[in-house]
Amino acid sequence: MFSSILVAVDLAANSGKRRALAVAADMARRYDADLTVMTVIPDFGMSIVGAFFEADFADRAMAEVAVKLRAFCAEHVPGDLRLHEHVAQGPIYDAVLRAAGEFGCDCIVMGSHRPELKDYLLGPNAARVVRHAPCTVMVVRA
Repeated sequence: MFSSILVAVDLAANSGKRRALAVAADMARRYDADLTVMTVIPDFGMSIVGAFFEADFADRAMAEVAVKLRAFCAEHVPGDLRLHEHVAQGPIYDAVLRAAGEFGCDCIVMGSHRPELKDYLLGPNAARVVRHAPCTVMVVRA
């Protein structure tokens, strides 16, 4: 049913990332699919903010997060799966949608917290991915 599954994890959050990853890993095993585990680091937003950081700050941050993602995957992803790791930068929902297209994913798995009132008005990242993804999206409650 699925050949390539993308799971987005927030390495900074304590809840949800392991549960979403467990669901995605189970699906990847069940469908003999590739599993891409990704995380997203924010960008500076406005260029004036970026001026306060060293020129290579973003590159160093990406490299450091890649090491953390690799360690997380080594600890939590079963070794028998075809695993790809990906670190992206920018707004979370944009990065997830871009990665799904880049890797040809036909399923996205994301964790989501219980919604608050502001989420109903603005929409959390998972809701934006659900609305705009060209493929199946599974939202796992944390």
